[in-house]
Amino acid sequence: MSNPTTIELDLIRIAWAMGLAAVAIGLSLWQQLGLAGTIALATLRTVVQLFAVGIFLSIVFTLSSPGLILLVLLVMTTVAALTARNRISKDIPRLALWLWGAIFTSTALTITYTMTIVVRPELWYEPRYLIPLTGMVLGNSLTAASLTGERLVNALRNHRTDIETHLSLGATPNQAIANYRRDAIKAGLIPTVNSMMVVGLVTLPGMITGQILGGADPLNAALYQMLIMFMLAFATLTTAILVTFSIKQQFFNQAMQLVDPKKRN
Repeated sequence: MSNPTTIELDLIRIAWAMGLAAVAIGLSLWQQLGLAGTIALATLRTVVQLFAVGIFLSIVFTLSSPGLILLVLLVMTTVAALTARNRISKDIPRLALWLWGAIFTSTALTITYTMTIVVRPELWYEPRYLIPLTGMVLGNSLTAASLTGERLVNALRNHRTDIETHLSLGATPNQAIANYRRDAIKAGLIPTVNSMMVVGLVTLPGMITGQILGGADPLNAALYQMLIMFMLAFATLTTAILVTFSIKQQFFNQAMQLVDPKKRN
């Protein structure tokens, strides 16, 4: 199959593309939705952030320094953990640290397996593969952590009487929250499972779309997308499991009593 030249997008074409955002702002004003300012701010942030990322990654790719690449990935992991903490609860002490450990562990396991067993580039730190693959895993792990953590924290705070009843009857903390933990993990996996169910039929995700736009063979692009989906299934499930463990550690003391971390501060 021929490999057509990728159509380069210059600033003029991007300006025309921003017309879509301008129309969306106009529609919001027309319908009095109160979203015009939000859409405008989101558009501005998109432009600034992606320009900055594009320039920065160009430098990283050129230098191809393993130390710099690992630093970038650690910063991305930290941002993901802090974002997940903000979405779950800001009043639980050490939650950000626990989330960082959960997201880092699941991402490290996923990427290590993928880079050493599946992709096997000449350099293990090849930024062309390592950075985008890690970014996709971190993004989905962030979503899984946020959904799982928020669901479990709300359950522990809203069903306190039920949990304490189980504890008073001799149940362990794991047994007392088993149903809530299971529901939280399922909630965290919903976006990934839904994507896997309809990928290729309803949606063409970023990996396959980007490769096809870049002139790659569609079949090879589809195989890469399969890899991504399998990575996300493992990473999001691992993240969700670790997040529920982390939150349980915060809500039960050494005497196996249910306590609210917010009230201990």
